[in-house]
Amino acid sequence: MSDSRAKVFETILVDKVSPEVVRIALNRPDSRNAQNAAMLYELNTAFNEAARDDAVKVIILSAQGKHFSSGHDLRVPDFVAEMAPWDPVGTWCGFSCAGAEGRMGIEKEMFLGLSERWRNIPKVTIAQVQGKAISGGLMLIWPCDIIIAAEDAEFADNTGEIGVAGAEFFNHPWELGVRKAKEMLFTSDFIGAHEAHRLGMVNHVVPNEELQSFTEAMAQKIARKPSFTLKLLKEAVNAAQDAQGRVNAMGTSFALHQLSHSHNEQVFGLPIDPTGLPASLKDKAAWKGKPASE
Repeated sequence: MSDSRAKVFETILVDKVSPEVVRIALNRPDSRNAQNAAMLYELNTAFNEAARDDAVKVIILSAQGKHFSSGHDLRVPDFVAEMAPWDPVGTWCGFSCAGAEGRMGIEKEMFLGLSERWRNIPKVTIAQVQGKAISGGLMLIWPCDIIIAAEDAEFADNTGEIGVAGAEFFNHPWELGVRKAKEMLFTSDFIGAHEAHRLGMVNHVVPNEELQSFTEAMAQKIARKPSFTLKLLKEAVNAAQDAQGRVNAMGTSFALHQLSHSHNEQVFGLPIDPTGLPASLKDKAAWKGKPASE
């Protein structure tokens, strides 16, 4: 993966740490790395390229700026239009259809679909997290195999504040345990890096100034293992988690998430409850009929 190839991306940066390790960095720091369609599909392209490079064993997912990601960009006026330049990676369709059909199609393809795809990529993935990772930001780090957090890292799912039943990639119970998952969702409170480590969601917490070097050192250590062995080990652990009912639970939570959107459309004329939005985003005209998400 040459530097010239990396330059075609508008919302991410890609470089090789070594022949065996690739770093993908979110690169919308002015918006706290809020995710639009371009970012999500550019991420997917970069993951695909790394997966198809037989020399690569480890992919680091990092972010430019103070915060890892503030989640899905609520200012996006029309995800259908934004998706137009990109080929769907799943089999869902009907993105421009009216009502719940279009919204469900978009979220099944672009949110749940991409996160699930990245979880199962046959390379070891490490999330390198600083600052805040909120809602959609969790859907980037939770699919990763290992999470390294800076001491200032904070994690939250604030979808409850806008009347939606959790982020689309509903891995909360497996990341935090049932009790803490409920607290996170019911309160929308942040969980600090050390608390996340205690709960088992984060592998290591390190000083901010050591975050990159620590992550790269772990990536290089892992990259010394045989590639095929790493793929098989990842497959085995993922299968163990799926045997616990993760796939069925994910499907149920996704359906309930869509019910939340439909309910809000009936009550507020919007896919979310606007009372939980910042004042700058409460203009109904900017949301009416749009498949916006959190």
